[in-house]
Amino acid sequence: MVRNDSEENRSVALYWDFENLHASLVEARFGEGYYSKPDSRFKVQEPLVDIQAIVELSASFGPIAINRAYCNWQYFGRYRDVLLQSAVELIQLFPPGASAKNGADIKLCLDATEDISRFAHIGTVVIIGGDSDFMPVAQKIKAAGRTLVGVGTRRSTNRHWAKSCHEFRYYENLVEQAADGAEPATDAVAPAPDPAADMVRRAVRLLTETKGEPWVNKASIWHMIKRLDPTFDPKEFGHDNFSELMKALDAVVEVKKGVTDHVVRLR
Repeated sequence: MVRNDSEENRSVALYWDFENLHASLVEARFGEGYYSKPDSRFKVQEPLVDIQAIVELSASFGPIAINRAYCNWQYFGRYRDVLLQSAVELIQLFPPGASAKNGADIKLCLDATEDISRFAHIGTVVIIGGDSDFMPVAQKIKAAGRTLVGVGTRRSTNRHWAKSCHEFRYYENLVEQAADGAEPATDAVAPAPDPAADMVRRAVRLLTETKGEPWVNKASIWHMIKRLDPTFDPKEFGHDNFSELMKALDAVVEVKKGVTDHVVRLR
């Protein structure tokens, strides 16, 4: 989706039907119906969801104001570190029976509807999940004049729900794009990746994708980096400021003069 400059300062509300996404990935790996078995569902789960890829997509639409995930978290402790790093608010939901749903989609829809009525600064709502149950809230979000972005797996996403969004991203494509944006290893014994270069690559890649143009304003890269990592500081990498850092990354990015600012693209 290509957005205009007036949309850039509006914030993002991100809602995860987390167990829905995790279950889809489990069944893609082990077969349909595997996760619904009590001995598969009610046990400690191995991490499969690429949380960072989804958070980065969401940050490309604006600063994230709400990042809330719904799940029966007692079995998802191995996601702990990445959830903390991504500042995800965890909403605990206990299923009422061994085969019952945890009601995440209902709670998510109620919260999203309430949030857009309370917070005028929310410009984009991102919903992670593939259920057709999200279609009613899609109508509420669009009627409120907000942009709706959906994310779900190809295997489990209802096509009517996907088409009810302004934009829908398939999880598999999103993860593949994130991997493509990583720094490639070209030697058998590759040097350690440069974290500053990786961060700039990620920021430019996200801006390029969301703007729909290869060249992006230099200033917007800095804002995107701070959305992705508020702790990022050029001084940590031996540079006095962001401009000096960009000069040092000449092998990574190409810079030229634009109309009002320097513009940048990946080499």
